[in-house]
Order: sequence, then structure tokens, then C-alpha cells
Amino acid sequence: MAGLLRGGVAGPRRARRAIAGGGFAVRGARGRRLGAASRAPRAADRGGLVPPAPDLPRSRWPGAPAVAAARSGPGASDRTWRFPVRRGTDRLLGPAGDVRRPGPVAVAGIGVAPGGTAGGIAATGPRRAPARAVGAVAGRVDEGDDGRGSRRVPARSGRAVGLSGAADALLRRYNLRHDLRPDAYAAWVRHFDSFDGSDLAALRSRADTLGRVVEFSVLVPVYNTPEQWLRRCIESVLAQAYPHWQLCLADDASSDPAVSRVLEEYAAKDPRVRVVRRERNGHIARASNTALEMATGAYVALLDHDDELRPHALLEMAQAIAGDPALDLLYSDEDKLDGDGQRFDPYFKPDWDPDLLRSQNYVCHLSVIRTSLVRAVGGFRPGFEGSQDHDLVLRCSERIDPARIRHIPKVLYHWRAIEGSTALTRDAKDYAAAAGVRAVDEHLRRCHPGARAEELSHGHYRVRWPLPEAAPKVSLLVPTRDRANLLRTCVESIFERTDYPDFEVVVIDNQSSEPDALQYLAELDRRDRVRVLRFDAPFNYSAINNWAAGQCDGAVLGLVNNDIEVLSREWLSEMVSHAVRPGIGAVGAMLYYPDDTIQHAGVVLGVHGVAAHAYCGMPRGYPGHGGRVRVAQRLSAVTGACLVVRRSVFEQVGGLDESLQVAFNDIDFCLRVREAGYRNLWTPFAELYHHESASRGSEDTEEKRARFVGEVEAMLHRWSPQLRCDPAYNPNLSLSGLNSEYAFPPRL
Repeated sequence: MAGLLRGGVAGPRRARRAIAGGGFAVRGARGRRLGAASRAPRAADRGGLVPPAPDLPRSRWPGAPAVAAARSGPGASDRTWRFPVRRGTDRLLGPAGDVRRPGPVAVAGIGVAPGGTAGGIAATGPRRAPARAVGAVAGRVDEGDDGRGSRRVPARSGRAVGLSGAADALLRRYNLRHDLRPDAYAAWVRHFDSFDGSDLAALRSRADTLGRVVEFSVLVPVYNTPEQWLRRCIESVLAQAYPHWQLCLADDASSDPAVSRVLEEYAAKDPRVRVVRRERNGHIARASNTALEMATGAYVALLDHDDELRPHALLEMAQAIAGDPALDLLYSDEDKLDGDGQRFDPYFKPDWDPDLLRSQNYVCHLSVIRTSLVRAVGGFRPGFEGSQDHDLVLRCSERIDPARIRHIPKVLYHWRAIEGSTALTRDAKDYAAAAGVRAVDEHLRRCHPGARAEELSHGHYRVRWPLPEAAPKVSLLVPTRDRANLLRTCVESIFERTDYPDFEVVVIDNQSSEPDALQYLAELDRRDRVRVLRFDAPFNYSAINNWAAGQCDGAVLGLVNNDIEVLSREWLSEMVSHAVRPGIGAVGAMLYYPDDTIQHAGVVLGVHGVAAHAYCGMPRGYPGHGGRVRVAQRLSAVTGACLVVRRSVFEQVGGLDESLQVAFNDIDFCLRVREAGYRNLWTPFAELYHHESASRGSEDTEEKRARFVGEVEAMLHRWSPQLRCDPAYNPNLSLSGLNSEYAFPPRL
């Protein structure tokens, strides 16, 4: 079993080293130890635990005389994972001869050096990996379940986070020379999301079998659309495999005569195409309402005049409605089209998340809404041009149960990325962002008085939630052992950089013996708003925090590692303002390594087997997939290195599970909180440094390794279905990387 190195997702120190604390020695096919093994990449060092992966490659890849192998370590089942390697090169082979980027790779979290003339590589363990492992941005390991595709497993450096222009040029030249395809999404589309004639015939057959479930009214406001894009838009509706639709085209008094000519041409061809020309230009909201007036279908689908629907877009929606006729609002994934018709920049979205919707219009396209609901809320509101769809979805969502909202995790819509389009850059329409923040702000006034929205860049928003008039007392629980320098940095930064009015720091000393640590603990014991408790028993992170929670009286509890350093003064106010919201459970923060790379931007379930930190090792300011690292959102779990939760919630679920002494106790806690009906939330607006829990040492004994393997097995046994399907993480994204890489193949 491969494992996580330092910097994982749970426990007081995140000290989960590879293969239950071991690491791996990497050897060539002839047994020679490869030098690159000593530079195990930080994808393993910081990512999360990696038990045996069930979806690693099988033997159907052609042309692969050699393999790279990673063998499981002690305490795990005997298993070897094999990866094709081209002899005499440093490249791994993909399906049908596809070649991925060369360089060091991480095999399920294990640092592996490229195979050379020896004809292959093997990772064998256990052997301790270096604590300060550093690797360049790594290549990709192909792992198609059935030989059809590949999945990237990146290895990252916390320091080398970008390439200079010269390096970019060298990389492009190398890729061209070796026929490497730099566009991972193009490869994903080619393997998993392209239709040929037989596929389209199969779609039509599915539609025939399904029958007439509902009729969709496709609303298209039109204004001076270039003819080629208008035709492509209309043709994409005519090409729908599901035939039960009407196309409602509202011409907003276009001055270009070609628009009227094209619209009338299509109306004459197909009776399902209806056209109305407005006498005066009223902008997109009024034009959309004109299209809505024509709608006779039970659901409306929103389509922009220069965009395209996928051939199966309405079929997928109809099939979902057939399975659950109570659905009121459905939305899909999306991507963009460039001027040459090439697909790029997909947004693989999470399931329903109203906090994310308040932060960005992530629902966007394709949106399908029950027609009666759209009319009941008043349709599209003039004055919100550019964000009229966002405003509509916010108002519709206020009236329906979340169970009546469905995410279809398939790309069903193409944005046309042309100059001046929000698909190309949100800054192209400044008025859209201004309208968007007003839409969110009005939604908050209707539903959450006291909360207010602020505009961020690129069409993103921040919601500031109010604290109660009497801010609840917060007890910050800080387990520690020795390492006075770490504890001093933590405690002093809390007092110097925290604007929250009512908190105490509860330091729990777990058998410190170093003189400077004992001296600093004595000093702390004499300070106001600090308590020092002694926990004189073997280290158990869960037991320490559970016991300490019973010794203090804060209405809100904060779990804080002793190697945390506060950066933003509002960190605790931000976290508590979410934690006191009804329905919110655990709240997590943005954590950085001291080199200003991301250590924790939330936890994704299933990555590397159990769970891992999203975007670990990426530079500070990195936006993440869909820009989600910029905004607050619901996640399934957050790290216990800095976690805030109401005492009532903590006690309701029984605190931390003391059978999970070090690893995954925070993940297990968050899942039990979610199971109890609460929503866990992560915010990037509480920023802190995390110095990697240096005080606890490494998992370097057989006893610790056995404990670690047991904790892995406990998580897999207890939460296996949940780990396979994280509602905050799209099944088209990989479980083998930390940076929302594309899944080869998707888990659909």
C-alpha cells in the first residue's frame, strides 16, 4: 500500500509518511537504485493517503514491452501496479500510442524516477523517503481502466511552481519533437466525449425508447449575431437527439438584416422554430422575456445566441426528469469553443451548492428550469443584464427544495469564446459583474438579512456573514509537545493578528520534556486568555481534543495545530461567522506552506484512495478549477489543522473518534457531521501558514506503520461509498491528482 508523506489531511501533525510511514526506494529493471528516488515529489509529500488504487492500468495497452511497477508495502495486500514504459526513453505510453509529458512521476503518491535504457522502473517499499522532498512539475501516469484512457498523477514542487518563458519554449519544442500532446482536455474529449455516426444513432435510439417525457422550450434572445454563429446555434438545436422541443427566438430589434433573414429561413424549415421580432431594442432580459412568452414546454432551456448545445443535451435532461418528475431545476457541465471550433476550458461542476452560487454563477449553462417556476418568480429582471440568468437561478432556488435540483455531470453546452464574450474573459463585460453582485446582495436581503455581498475579480463574489451581536466565546485547542519555537509562533500570532473579540487559547501539553518548551509553557500559564492543560498519556490526537473540549466552556471550538501561524486578522471572525450559521458544521481555512504554496484548500474525498488536500503545492493566488479556490463553498471535509465548529455540533456527533489516533480523524469527523445533516464549509478568506507539524516526528516504526494501516482500513470500511463519490468533486476529475486533473476514464 502506498501512503502519504508529510502534510496530509488529518491528525495533529499531518505526519503521514509513505506506506504507513515508510516511503519507497525506486529501482530500475536491473535492480539499480535510481538517483531521482531521493527526490520524491511533493504530490506524494503533501497530497493525502494512497491505499491500493482499484482503477490502475490493465494489460490492454499496445506496444508496451516494459513496465513501471509499484508494489504495495507491509500491512497491505500484495499487489503490483504496472505502467507501460517505452524502452530507451523517459516516457510513459498511453492508449493507442499516446505519449504523455516526460519526467519524474508519482505513482499513486509514490515518487518514481523515469525508466532509462534499463527498460522500466519499479517502486518497491518500504524505505524512508526524505522529509523535504522536492520535485519539478511532473509528468502523467496513464491509468485507463480498460485501456481507453489515461489519468494524470502530478508531482509538484512547492518552490518550482511555474516555468519561465524560455522554459515554456523549450517544453513546446520538446513536445513537438517527441509528438507529445500538451492539451489534456483535447485528449480527454477524444477518448471520452466525442460522437461519431454510430454514437449519434445510438442517442436517437435512446430518445425513441424514452419517448415523449416533456417538451423543452429553448429560449434564445438574439441581437446582431454574426450569421455563422447564429446558424451554428440554431443547428445545434435542430440536431438534438431528443426531438420534443420548441425553439423560441426573440430578435431584439437587430440592425443587421441578415439576422431576420436567417431566423425566417429556419422558421420556414421547421414548425418547432418560432420567431418574434421586437419593435425596440430592450436588451437581453426583456428579449429573454419575449422568448419566454412563446414557451409552451414544461421546461425552459437557456441558450445564448452564439453558443451551441451538445447533441444529447435535451436527451440527458429528459432522462433525468423521467427518473424524477419532481425536478424543478437542472444544470450540466460546460466548456468553451474557440474560433476554430476546438473545445477547451471545461467547467466540471459540483452538485448543488448554494454557497458557491452566491460566490459565482457556477450553475450557468446548460440550465433547464420548470417553466411555471420561471413565470412564478417573474421571469428575467431588466436591470440585471449580463447576470440575468444568475439572478433568475437565485430567485428560483429560493422557492424549491434542494432535492428538486439536479446536476448532470456531463458537458452539454459549448460557450462561444469570441472577442467581447464572457466565455473568453469575464472582464469583457464589466456590467455583468456589477449586476451579479447586486443579484447576490438582493438574494441575501430576501433570505439572509444581515449578510452582504462584495464584488471580487472575474465575476466572483464574497459574502460577509454577520456575527451575533454578542460574539460567542471561542476556545482554541492547541495540542503541543516540545518545539517551543513552533508553539510560540502559533500563540503569539493568534494574539497579535486576531480581531475576534472573545476567545481563549487552550494549550494541551502532551508530555513535553525540552527545557525551553517547559519554560514557555510556564510563561503561558500566567497569561490572560491562555490556559495550559497537561495530557499525560501516549499521543492520541482525537483523545487530546475530546478531553480538552470538556475542560473549556467556549460555545465554539477551534482545533488548531501548534504549527499554525495566523496571516489575516479576520481569520477567526470569518470562520466563526460561518460556523454559527444554521445548518453549517465544520469550517476550514486556507492554509499555506511557508514558501507561499497552498497546503490546504479543502479536502477532496477519494483522491489517492481516502482523501487529499486540493491544490496542495500550487502557488498562493492560484484560482483552481472553475475559479473555486477564490471563493467560499461547501466541501465534504476540511483539515483538522485549523477547524472551527459549534460545540453543540461537536458534542452531537460524539467528537473525534479516538480509535483514529493520528490519521483521518478530522475526515471521519467531517463525514459524521455531514451525515448528521450539517454542511461543511471552506473559506479562502481565513488565511494561515501551516509549518507541517514538525513537532510530532515521522511514522518510522513498525508500530506506527501498523497503526496507520489500520486507520486506512477503518476509513475504507466505514466510508467506502462516500469516498467513491464526493458531491463537491465532479466524476470527470481525477482521483489520482491534487489539481482537478481530468479523469481518464470518468467515473460515470
